[in-house]
Amino acid sequence: MDARLNLFANPVIGKVIRHFNAAGQALAESSLPAATQELVKIRASQINGCGFCTDMHTKDAAASGESATRLHLVAVWREATVFTEAERAALELAEQGTRIADGSGGVPDEVWANAARHYDEEQLGALVALIALINAYNRANVIVQQPAGDYVPGMFG
Repeated sequence: MDARLNLFANPVIGKVIRHFNAAGQALAESSLPAATQELVKIRASQINGCGFCTDMHTKDAAASGESATRLHLVAVWREATVFTEAERAALELAEQGTRIADGSGGVPDEVWANAARHYDEEQLGALVALIALINAYNRANVIVQQPAGDYVPGMFG
């Protein structure tokens, strides 16, 4: 399977992706825990049906020491006992932010309040930016049907 468009060779989207990557680096340097960041990226990617990002972020998380059990349970985090309350709040915010078009009124106040109980303002800003950014990556990859499965941790860094 080949992508409809080479996101890395196309001059316009390639430039945009480089800006996305710079934004991702700023988020990686934030105080939002790296494990939480990967969980959020995985969950949004699952919801959006982005195989490329799901492959990348599960492999990156595993390479960083994330357990197979937790990775396998991200899609069903509500029923899983392996996530902290803070991680659960981040996953809920990620789901609500990713499914924003599915409902009316955006992210419910109680979802935001729960996240705010676990994260400070810097971390909340990082969460909002991370959710927006992974959704942008997901959409680009889904639109061009970017193939999944060949990612090797560190290959883009």
